[in-house]
Formats: sequence, C-alpha cells, structure tokens
Amino acid sequence: MNLKKNLIVTAIATATLFSTAVFSAENIDLLLTDATILTMDANKTVYESGTVAIDGNKIIAVGDKTLADQYHADKTLDVDGDIVMPGLINTHTHVSMTVFRSLADDVPDRLHRYIFPLEAKLVSRDMVRIGANLGNVEMLKGGVTTYADMYYFEDEVAKTVDKIGMRAVLGETVIKFPVADAKNAQEGIAYALKFIDEYKSHPRITPAFAPHAPYTNTTEVLQQIAKLAKEKDVPVLIHLAESSREAEKIAERSDGKSPVQYMHDIGALDNHLIGAHMILVDDKDIELVKESGMGVAHNMSANIKSAKGVSPALKMYDQGVRIGLGTDGPMSGNNLSTIAEFGQVAKVHKLVNHDRAAMPPIKVIDMATMGAARALHMEDKIGSLEVGKLADIIVIDTKAVNMVPIYNPYSALVYSAYPTNVRHSIVDGKILMQDKKILTVDENQIREEAIKFTDIVRKIIIDSGEIVQ
Repeated sequence: MNLKKNLIVTAIATATLFSTAVFSAENIDLLLTDATILTMDANKTVYESGTVAIDGNKIIAVGDKTLADQYHADKTLDVDGDIVMPGLINTHTHVSMTVFRSLADDVPDRLHRYIFPLEAKLVSRDMVRIGANLGNVEMLKGGVTTYADMYYFEDEVAKTVDKIGMRAVLGETVIKFPVADAKNAQEGIAYALKFIDEYKSHPRITPAFAPHAPYTNTTEVLQQIAKLAKEKDVPVLIHLAESSREAEKIAERSDGKSPVQYMHDIGALDNHLIGAHMILVDDKDIELVKESGMGVAHNMSANIKSAKGVSPALKMYDQGVRIGLGTDGPMSGNNLSTIAEFGQVAKVHKLVNHDRAAMPPIKVIDMATMGAARALHMEDKIGSLEVGKLADIIVIDTKAVNMVPIYNPYSALVYSAYPTNVRHSIVDGKILMQDKKILTVDENQIREEAIKFTDIVRKIIIDSGEIVQ
C-alpha cells in the first residue's frame, strides 16, 4: 500500500515539475537546434550542438544545446549537426540579366560592343521582372538572403523581392545616354527619387541611386547624386576603378587622377557610396576609401573572367576597409550565389600574393557575411548571429558527399561547398526555403516564364544576326 502511495506521489510531483517547466518556457516563433553554429560575431564564436531562438523577425538567443529547454517554439528545426550561419550577402549584381546569361561570354570589350546594344533592344519592365524572379530564386536557393542590385526599372525588382521575402538594396541606374527607363541622366535621377520615396520605409528593401560609373556620368551629375543621397539618407551604388577605359577617361577629365581620387576630389566619395570591383586602386586610393567609410564589393569571378585584373581586396580587408563579396551580374560572373565565389576568392589571392597562407577561409566567410554587411552599412542589422539582430539565417547540409568529412567548417565551406548544399533559408524570421523547396513563390512557373523569354532573345539577337557574338 505504501509503495502504491509513493508511486502516486512521485507521479504527481513529476507531472507538476513538467507542467512548471512547460509553462515557464518562453513562447517563441522558431527554434533551430542541434546546429554547428558559426555566429560570425567579433570573436568568431562557434557552438557545437547549438541553438538559435527567433521571435518575430529577430534573434533573441544564441548558445549551446541547454538553451533549447528555455523556449517553447511554434516551429522547431532540428538540423542534425548541419552548419547554421548568417545568410549570405551579395554586395553587387544586376539580377534581371539572368535572361541573358551565357550570351557572348568571350567577346572583347563586351560591355560596349555587346551588352549595351543588347539592353537597348530588349530591356523592358517585363524583362526586368522575369529576370529578377529567376535570379531571386537562384540566390535564395544558394544561401543569399540579402543582395545589392543595380539596373533599370528597379521598382519592378522591388516587387519581386517583396513577394519572395528577401532583403535587398536596390539602385536605380543613372547614366548619361538614353536607356529603357530614362532618356538621360536627369530623367534617371527623377525616376530614382520617385522609387526612393515609394520604398524608403519598406522593412526589407532599401532604395538607392546607382550612377553606372564615373565615366558614364558627368561630374555635375555625380555631385548632384552625392548631395541627394545625403539628403535622402540612401546608398549610392556605382562601378568604380573597374577598367582601363574608365581610368583613361577619368584621367583625361581630371588631370591624371585615378577614379577613386577623382570621386574624392569632387565630393562623391563618402559613407553612402558602395563601389563595385575596385580593381585599379593603389595604396593612396585605399587610404581615401578607408577614410571615406565607403563600402567595396569584391567580384572575383567577374573580374578574372573579364581579364580586368585582381582587386587588392585582401589588402583592403586587412586595412579595415568595409569590403564584402559580390557576384556581379549573371552575364559577368554567371553565378549569383557567393558560395560559388568562395574558392576562387581564396585561391586567386593566394596566387597573386605568392602565399599559400593568404586569404584563409575564415576571412572569406567573414567577407561574405559581416564584411558584406559592413560594405552595405547594415552591420547593425545583419551579417552575424547575435541577439537583437534580424533573423537572416541559412543552414548548410553537412551530410552531402562533397561535404564529408568536415574537420574545419570554414574550410569545408570555402573549398568544398556548392550553392546546392543550402538546405534552409530564413529571412526576417520567416522560413523562405525548407529542405531546398522555395515556399513563397512558384519556382517552376518562374523558370518556365524565363525559358519562354529566351525565345524572344533568340529571335531578336541570335536568329536575326543583329548583334553578332
């Protein structure tokens, strides 16, 4: 009888403790458990069998496995030891150009001889929407949760970003000759101002000016945009120090100054600016860049494919410049996930520096996450997994054959990973891709629409012979 009584008392006590534990646990939206967490915080903290707690759109806790007991989540993702890390940030692309990918890849002076004429014939609102939808899916599936874009009809790009749920800095192009959405630079500025006013308060979209390059705009236009960007407090995206043509044109305009020195002298080198490529820069330029607080987008694949050179990105990184990885457009680097950049960034910098130890994997991953966030001046919001930051997170499959075994997660990511190894993508606390399936848009429909558009490209460009590859 006493034994039976003791068992009943024990059962009641156990139930009471369980109930107390359940009710004392904090209710949250999402919990990631059993994760190899690369926080990318200042100390590069790593948690084995770690936990990330998310409520609303923010990270509220990051730590070891004991953390999981403190929360009751509406949804839990047990990632079975996979790598959990900040979402990747692509600092420079032209996403809508996916529909032109693989055209004229080896044409000399391609931008002026092929791309500009191609765009004059084919760029439209519809083309921009179709290409952006395709590029968004590619990036999200490849772990990119935030990207910086420069193109035409950026309000169309914004609609696609809003629908899929990603984060983006979107720059409306300003250029001195007639293009699809503006007859001249002043019309481009007017278009950009309207776009900025429409999206300035959007939680995931940052509108921006995007003067194409210093040599494709006048000094007065560049100064006007710099002034407006300060007034509106928005970024300015630009191709800078990218080519010998640019360097020659700017030298003629400015008594032999480099593009960076010229931008500094006209008052357009500041902390609103994000310069893509930055290949032809010297030590003096780097000093000006650091002092200005501007961001730099390092696009290794596009730079070496175009044979323009290798940016001194490692030197800039080591000297504290705000520098992150980009892919450039899908006609330039061809891929839109920065995972495809990782190995080339590490290996080419070793080669040009004649040093096997140069550009170690942890620096590459830093440039893809916190470095890229700093380049876009968003380091207070994204780029690392820390309490209070926005919940932009990806999960990398560590069981894929190309990832086995893993002794060093940074090395595995840089030298072994493919964009297709991304399992889950989370933006603003919402799961946008789970087990490699996009949840917010119809991937098949987007792909089919892009394929149909290629028929138009073939008819106008290839079959007609109007623009020869």
